[in-house]
Amino acid sequence: MFLKRKFLSAAIALGIIVSAGTVVAKDDHGHSWGYEGTTSATHWGDMKPEYATCKLGKNQSPIDIKGAVAADLDAIKFDYKTSPLKIIDNSHTIQVNYSAGSSITVNGKQYKLVQVHFHQPSEEKVDGKAYPMDAHLVHKSEDGKLAVVTVLLKEGKNNPLLETLWKNIPKQKENEVSVKNANINLAKLLPKSQGYYAFTGSLTTPPCSEEVTWMVLNTPVEMSKSQIGTFGKYYNNNARPVQPLNDRSLKVSK
Repeated sequence: MFLKRKFLSAAIALGIIVSAGTVVAKDDHGHSWGYEGTTSATHWGDMKPEYATCKLGKNQSPIDIKGAVAADLDAIKFDYKTSPLKIIDNSHTIQVNYSAGSSITVNGKQYKLVQVHFHQPSEEKVDGKAYPMDAHLVHKSEDGKLAVVTVLLKEGKNNPLLETLWKNIPKQKENEVSVKNANINLAKLLPKSQGYYAFTGSLTTPPCSEEVTWMVLNTPVEMSKSQIGTFGKYYNNNARPVQPLNDRSLKVSK
């Protein structure tokens, strides 16, 4: 996401990020942004001066992934450990906050895993197609840079990890729950094939801060129709519309 205040404002939006986490932006009157009506994404850039990047930024996320150029991208080295389950409904998504000790390394740089949150439908599209859902795994480097790994989720067989998460969603919003005797490992959410699309972008929630490294795994992971429906009872439209690629490069690992 998003030190704590700065990270929250930038990342927790990443889904933020820092959607690192999803960033829950508030003002004195409650949540100042949303996904529908007068608080929807088309209005974010006008809601607060600090949200101006949402309309003025040229490297915004998510995007429609098409026309990617094959390249020798460095493999993402995942080093995910088991973490106690800490889960929250933050009024924008369901988010799991991860304990210290897990990370990814890419291009020689290490990013620590901070959190994972979910969108329905997927925020990223591939050749114009949205998936039923996606998961944004938010990471942060020692120098404060954010890197988000996206796992695209398609309908298929039941997903044991997501089953554990869904059955422990807190009944009360904005109340993080530490689930007794429950541990998870997000390595179980990753596909076996870990080729990916790479581009620079932003948080997908206000303040839409840019200079976020995005890596979208190009092999989707299955979850059941029932699991998709369960999440949809909480959030069935918490995806920002795709943004123009502009002059950014879009690569895919060979």
